[in-house]
Amino acid sequence: MNGPDEREVLAAVQSLIDRDRFGARVTVVAGDAVGLDAAVDLDDGVVAGSLPPGVDAGSVLADVAALVQRELPATVAYGPIEVFVEPVTPAPRVVIFGAVHIAQALTDHASLLGYHVTVSDSRALFTTPERFPAADELLVGWPDQVADRLVLDRRTSVVVLSHDARFEDPLWPIVLPTPVRYIGAMGSRRTTESRRRRLSEAGFDPEVVDRIRGPIGIDIGAETPGEVAIAILAEMISAHRRPGEPLELHGEQAPLRRSEPSG
Repeated sequence: MNGPDEREVLAAVQSLIDRDRFGARVTVVAGDAVGLDAAVDLDDGVVAGSLPPGVDAGSVLADVAALVQRELPATVAYGPIEVFVEPVTPAPRVVIFGAVHIAQALTDHASLLGYHVTVSDSRALFTTPERFPAADELLVGWPDQVADRLVLDRRTSVVVLSHDARFEDPLWPIVLPTPVRYIGAMGSRRTTESRRRRLSEAGFDPEVVDRIRGPIGIDIGAETPGEVAIAILAEMISAHRRPGEPLELHGEQAPLRRSEPSG
């Protein structure tokens, strides 16, 4: 039977899930205090249970952040103490700017993979439930008009399918400073270079501009809207699963294991 502390941790983990928060359940599996449990919120630290004495909470929090980014469970050693970290991550999101035919196909494909899909366009005539039945959210307005309704966190991909500078230029100051996982923009190589030039002239750092992938999508020879949508989704998945940086933990990664069940 679960004790009061474990019930409190499980309730806190469920709260993380319900509120779309990033965090983890952390359980001691070797060393002193085996079975000690904690729920960690990436922004608020330990929110239920406790960490074992001698284990630095800041190091655990940093390791939770690294494992959350990769969505990887791991056993991590802090000296003689090993803890099993189970990341808690919200459902992935994709925000699509431009209610065009490719957006319709991308919405359908992404929804099948469990993404929360938001479609935004300034044209109410195109941004309708009839055209986007699989979308979770439709936002009508220019980027600065819908900015306060956007969720742009580390689980979000941003797809810009309207390469009209009048729509794009107000968008970039909203998107580029955020920690979103992926940013892709439609357009030819010439359009991409023009975009880079405008952003450079607007004072954006080249490394920040480099976050924008364009021309968008993996080159699979796509021609139809459905094929282009698959190429974009493939690039999104690649960016999500292979962020490119090595996994660095403050503790030492130990063989993946869980504590033995109590008899």
